[in-house]
Amino acid sequence: MDWFSVHKEKPTLIFRVRKGQGQSEPGEYQHRLSLQDRGTTLALTHITPHDERIFLCQGKRPLSQEHRIQLRVYKAPEEPTILVNPLGISVNSKEPVEVATCVGRNGYPIPQVIWYKNGHSLKEEKNRVHIQSSQIVESSGLYTLESVLKAQLAKEDKDAQFYCELNYRLPSGNHMKESQEVTVQVFYPAEKVWLEVEPAGMLKEGDRVEIRCLADGNPPPHFTISKQNLSTKEIEEMTPEDTGTLVLESAQKEHSGLYQCQGLDLETMASLLSDQQELLVNYVSDIWVSPAAPESQEGGSLTLACEAESNQAVEFQWLREKTGQVLEKGPVLQLHNLKREAGGGYRCVATVPSVPGLNRTRLVHVAIFGSPWMTLKERKMWVSENAVLNLSCEASGHPRPTISWSVEGTAQEQDQDPLSVLSVLSVLVTPELLETGAVCLASNSLGRNSTTIFLELADSSRSTGPRVSTASPSVRANSTSTEKKLPEPESKGVAIVAVTVCVLVLAVLGAVLYFFYKKGKLPCGRSGKQEMERNTSI
Repeated sequence: MDWFSVHKEKPTLIFRVRKGQGQSEPGEYQHRLSLQDRGTTLALTHITPHDERIFLCQGKRPLSQEHRIQLRVYKAPEEPTILVNPLGISVNSKEPVEVATCVGRNGYPIPQVIWYKNGHSLKEEKNRVHIQSSQIVESSGLYTLESVLKAQLAKEDKDAQFYCELNYRLPSGNHMKESQEVTVQVFYPAEKVWLEVEPAGMLKEGDRVEIRCLADGNPPPHFTISKQNLSTKEIEEMTPEDTGTLVLESAQKEHSGLYQCQGLDLETMASLLSDQQELLVNYVSDIWVSPAAPESQEGGSLTLACEAESNQAVEFQWLREKTGQVLEKGPVLQLHNLKREAGGGYRCVATVPSVPGLNRTRLVHVAIFGSPWMTLKERKMWVSENAVLNLSCEASGHPRPTISWSVEGTAQEQDQDPLSVLSVLSVLVTPELLETGAVCLASNSLGRNSTTIFLELADSSRSTGPRVSTASPSVRANSTSTEKKLPEPESKGVAIVAVTVCVLVLAVLGAVLYFFYKKGKLPCGRSGKQEMERNTSI
């Protein structure tokens, strides 16, 4: 038996079978043919599309016979790839423009391509849809298919999903593969312009406000913003960012007005206007308190009045600064029978209930005339000799007092509030300071007051160099206070002995007086008494 390949109707001998043995002929099939099934089957390996042809087997004995076999070759293409037009498509185009390109590689025979938009197949349509396909034969004999979809698109196609489908055949039947879906950018002019404000709702001074110009065109037009003053009717032009957004980082009442967006299409030069929208920035002005610097004598009265302007209804209340206690709900605070303790800070709070978070406050200090108060009192300090000690002394009064010290050192003053002053004195602990202590003297035009700070040397402390310690306040005092050395535990016994000695002395003195009385040496009779009374009256 002889085997032939038929190409262009010309048979070429490729294999011989003699007595059950096979032999390849030189040529393209020389190393790809072999016998199987006891010589009745010719096997061909490494199939390529070039092998799609007729193979002919011709028997020699006992009778000359001939049989033709048509070999069909199939190869599924790779997954299709789709490339969208990166430049986009204008709806004003007068003819179909490229939407996307679909590529199917290495398939055999040539696959068929079908285009889809939003799940519906597309077909050729004059001046609307055009599909142009071409194929390339690779060196392997496989085909690469390239299909270009061109179409005229409308504004409604801005979100359309396009994809391609490859249909191909295998011995098992018909098959298909789909590409990914893509969206092409569609350019169309705007038909409407509008304005949005963020955040929505009631605005207050200090809020961050964004005024956005929006349009239904792609690309959006060039925006400008105008503001009309509600009072003067004057119009002010504003330039927003490239995105059409005007940002007010800290809105003020001056930003209130009627805002309007204008969109200019740079391609058609058409201009569109949005509706006007009112922007209202609610506000509360700075608070005025009268009198601005209130002062009074002890036992007197004061009336504090609070005022503020707003475009909304305002509620007032007065608070004590140091306690936070609400003293009065309303703009007027009455203070009667004032004492020293009534001096200090009072805060007026103006609130707009209809606009959450909108409020203003003003702190005012009430001064009560009086001599200085020694606000801080020092306890006994255990110190080491040669240590550097920080002594603090605080006083208040009206007029505000000044502070001086009885010992040399470095003093620093700090204003606590308009009526109080704190003095901190750095001194070196010496035997003289341990003996005398330190006197803090506060004075103003109405008087003076003082506090004496005594120090005690700790027996267990011995120091060769200066060290720093601080006398910290622990007790409040409203009058002059004096700290004395606290007695050591042994001093209790000394006190008892002293009392006993005094009692004995008084007893001896009484006995001596009684003795002289009995002897008549003392003029304690009636006449003596009268003489004494006469001298006393004179």
